[in-house]
Parts: sequence; C-alpha cells; structure tokens
Amino acid sequence: MSGLRIVRLANFVTPASGGLRTALHELGRGYLAAGHEPVLIVPGADARDELTEQGRVITLPGVVLPGTGGYRVLADRRRVRRVLEALAPDRIEVSDRTTLRWTGEWARRARVPSVMVSHETAEGVLRTWGVSRAVARGAADRLNRRSAWAYARIVCTTEWAGREFVRIGAGNVVRAPLGVDLVRCRPGRRSLALRERYARDERVLLVLCSRLSVEKRPGTALDALAELRGRGVRAALVVAGDGPLAGGLERRARAEGLPVEFLGHVRDRARLADLQSAADVCLAPGPAETFGLAALEALAGGTPVVCSRSSALPEVVGAAGVAAADSGAAFAEAVLELLARPEGARRAAARARAELFGWEASVAAFLGAHDAGVEARGVERAPVQQTLVRPDAARSAERAVVVRPPGVAA
Repeated sequence: MSGLRIVRLANFVTPASGGLRTALHELGRGYLAAGHEPVLIVPGADARDELTEQGRVITLPGVVLPGTGGYRVLADRRRVRRVLEALAPDRIEVSDRTTLRWTGEWARRARVPSVMVSHETAEGVLRTWGVSRAVARGAADRLNRRSAWAYARIVCTTEWAGREFVRIGAGNVVRAPLGVDLVRCRPGRRSLALRERYARDERVLLVLCSRLSVEKRPGTALDALAELRGRGVRAALVVAGDGPLAGGLERRARAEGLPVEFLGHVRDRARLADLQSAADVCLAPGPAETFGLAALEALAGGTPVVCSRSSALPEVVGAAGVAAADSGAAFAEAVLELLARPEGARRAAARARAELFGWEASVAAFLGAHDAGVEARGVERAPVQQTLVRPDAARSAERAVVVRPPGVAA
C-alpha cells in the first residue's frame, strides 16, 4: 500500500516552539520522501493553507491558552471536522490528547485507521503542575483508557512513555523513537571562539535549550549553576528558549549575580546547533520529558547531557550523560561527574549515542505504525514486532506492538 494521505493534527505548535514543531516537520518531510501525502492541521492566529517542504500545512484559528506564552489549541470541533471530511484521509495522526482527542472516535466511525502520538505522559505533566501522585495517576489512567479505546494505535517515543498505557492493559501501544538531524548537529560545528564568547572568563559553559515553562523546570538549571559556583567551580550558563517563566528567571539571575545569558527563542537552527556543540554540558531538567529533542541535538554535536532521572531521557541519553535527581545540587554533582571524564571520550560517546537516532529510521518506524508502505529514497520499512512488556510486579504481562528502527536497542 502506498501513496496514503496522512492527515496530522497537533496543538501547541508556534513559530517559537521546539521539539514538537521539529518532529512534525521532519516526519512530514520523511512521509513525502516515502511517497505519501502528509497534511498537517495546526492552530494559529488566522486561517492559512500552504504547501511547504513538509507537505501541505493548514492553519485554523485557535484559542490562546492564558499563561502559556502564546500556545493555541484547536477548539472549534465543527470546523476541524469539516476539514477532515473534506480531506478524506487514509490515515490520521494526532499529536495531542486535549481538545483533539475526539478525533479518534471520528476516525473510528469513518473507518479511518488512526494513531495518537504521546509526546508526554499525562501523569508526568500533572505532577509538574503540583498534582499529587495518586490523583495524577488516577486521572492519567482514565484519560489513557479513553485514548487507547478511541485510536487504533498509541505511538510512544520511548518505553518510559509507554508504561502508563501498559499499566492500564492497553494492547495497542507502538514504540517509535524520534530522531535528530545528524548533519546539521555535528561535533565539527564546535567553535572554541564561540565557547569563549558565551563563557567569557569562566571555565565551564553550560547550556539549557528549553521552553521556559513550569513543566520544563528551567529553574533547576539556575539552581545547579548557583551550586557549582558555591563549590568554587567557575561556570556560566547560556539559555536558549522563551516562555512564561523567562522574566522571573532573568530577575533571579540578576539578583543573585549569576552569569547567565538569556538568548530568547533561537529561530536559526544552525545557530542553535553551534551553541549546543560549543557547550561543555547540556542541562535537561524537565521531569516529564519523553524524548527530549534538544538534548539529543546536543549529543549529536558532541555535548554530553545531564537529565532528570524522573524523565524518559536516561533511556535516550544512555551512558553519554548522567541522570540526576530533580534538584540543583544533584544536577551540579552530575555535571562534575561528566567533567571528570576525558573530554575527547565524553564528546565521542555523546555523538555515538546520537547516531542511533537518525530521522530516516524514525520515519520508517512511524510509517510502520501506520502500516504504510515506503517507496524510495533510502527509507526502509520498519518491522512491527510483538513483544512482552511487564507493567509492574503485580500485573500480568501485556502484549504491545513495538516498532524499532534498526540499531536502537529495546
């Protein structure tokens, strides 16, 4: 089967957004290269219909969510339904579980195979907003049961992200890792002159590439910097990203005399890659991260990563980084552990880890989740495998579908 019209829907996509926007763009390009017709529907300030290098992009007016720094959602269900009916998709792929969750039931009634991509864990997001573990888990389980029923398959980018679906006994979980641009992000971009520009007279340069919002926990990066300097380590931090917490973080850095440079949103992807490769260590403190594209880009540039132990990133980063508890002191200790390794060895390990996650393999895995054929340009069909996954010691093992690109271990 080939030449499928794959209609993708997503919320929380803006010109300044990061990982999700990049993933949608790269997957769309890959679907096109594989001979399919991707159509992306996203919210915006006004209606637009454009042909781009990732395929057709339809922007519908969306409602701004207060306190999110400009994120919008597709709230007009009737309008979205009319667009879906007019497009007559062969497949739908939904990167949202809030205002777009109804599309699974629409697809079921229309007999259109559907996929929901879980870019975060519902429990993890609720926990970052201060909800207790018991309440967050109960709410996540209810939400995930409805999603698993509504969609033909649930795609999770890591095993960690899939556990909350396996926990409820969902048998339609698909694992398809995301990828990284291994050409744009490469160790050869490392510039000592750029490093000195941002580090100034300090000996260690840390980088945080993240949306500055509650669930990303950017304050932990400043906590780690303060801890390191308190221990006599001459470290500086450069922050690439924007969001509702930006103003407060800048005021804190000034008040405490911390050497932090805030760049805001870096639109130029080449400039961002230069920054990531120039740093000594990348910080990824978000406890609810399910893949962490910025961290993977840093690895591709040869920069090791300290990530939250609570997130899925330890699974992605592997031995090319260190997983730390969610505190500034723990992150500082992890930075020192990385810096104690020989520079050449730690940077080579970072690049080697990233090379397991190319976008071609990711595209193949996602198309495998759609049961979609791959026609050309070096993209091979990823096999769909059945595997046993243990939800926990108290439950029997549930079967889940796993789609893995070649070279990525379970």
